[in-house]
Amino acid sequence: MHFVPDFSTILQFAIATFIIAITPGPDMTLFVGRALSQGKAAGFACMSGAMTGILIHTTLVSLGLSALLIASPMAFLALKIFGAGYLVWLAFQAIRHGSAFNPEARAGRKASFAKNWATGLGINLLNPKIILFFMTFLPQFISASDPYAPQKLFFLGVLFIPLALPVTIPMVLAADSFSKLLRKSPKVTRTVDYLFAGVFSAFAIKILTTQAR
Repeated sequence: MHFVPDFSTILQFAIATFIIAITPGPDMTLFVGRALSQGKAAGFACMSGAMTGILIHTTLVSLGLSALLIASPMAFLALKIFGAGYLVWLAFQAIRHGSAFNPEARAGRKASFAKNWATGLGINLLNPKIILFFMTFLPQFISASDPYAPQKLFFLGVLFIPLALPVTIPMVLAADSFSKLLRKSPKVTRTVDYLFAGVFSAFAIKILTTQAR
């Protein structure tokens, strides 16, 4: 199979993926937040949406379309604005609803799987840092002169998902378990509201300061 890199390349990619997966980001913050507020099913729904976004990013990179987006200053700026705005909106929602991460308070108004999936997809696609990541990360494991480079890029991008799941799944499960403790303390749940709002806002600022080059 010409599209499968050699074992040494896959092993190096697996190690790098693990390191990246344990690094906090908007996606992980969303998974944990939804698991705290609505349970593990919601967290996994958001996760599946983000993983769908990774498949889209991978396809764009393998086709060379992401390079065109980064090469266009106006398009890249628009993506940063939309991405940062989306994170700020999520931060506003966390504070506005009050005790948004209180499992009991939101038991009767949980978002559907489709809505949580769409939220995960949106937060992934609107993050220019992810585009830059895939544009700079994946090519490191493929030779530019390789005639099967696009296929191998796509293979590694897809492989990123099952390699990252052993890290992300336990975090969602841990958040779901921790939510039981939050039921006993309204003050703690409100603190968590502001904590997640602050984290989303911080990521929004990071996105706005992202440079294409």
